[in-house]
Amino acid sequence: MSANDEQQKAGATARILERNRLIARVAIARRHGAHIVFANGCFDILHVGHVRYLEAARGLGDLLVVGINGDEQVRALKGEGRPFIPERERAEIVASLRAVDLVTIFHEPTVEQLLLAIRPDIHAKGTDYAANTVPERDVVRSYGGRVAIVGDPKDHSSSEMVKKVKSNE
Repeated sequence: MSANDEQQKAGATARILERNRLIARVAIARRHGAHIVFANGCFDILHVGHVRYLEAARGLGDLLVVGINGDEQVRALKGEGRPFIPERERAEIVASLRAVDLVTIFHEPTVEQLLLAIRPDIHAKGTDYAANTVPERDVVRSYGGRVAIVGDPKDHSSSEMVKKVKSNE
């Protein structure tokens, strides 16, 4: 591995924070006037829909924080055999994207506790939701935040990609 490769890897992993460090970093950014945006997902097999979602979310504020579902939650959501990529590696991949500032892994079934901990100004969800169907909308509104639907139409899916690969085996 070249020095540049090591430096780039260190940069991505340095943006993956456990919850207490994340709360502190968000608080500092907020004190400096930053508008905080939060996005979340499994990001098991990264595809262009994920990139467009995260870039659109980043466009809504100054600091984009991404919550990655832990492995157990991905398994519960997607089924046995998932995730294909372990949580720490998924977090590193997402953290390496230019649009993403900070990443954390959450292990609860929902992001509600994480939202309450960092209180982002905007909770960005993909176009597979409508503002009135976002499960966490009441939690976000409870502290004065807002929900935004961003990204391109939900034409991309890791699960569909897997089915396509399996059908071509």
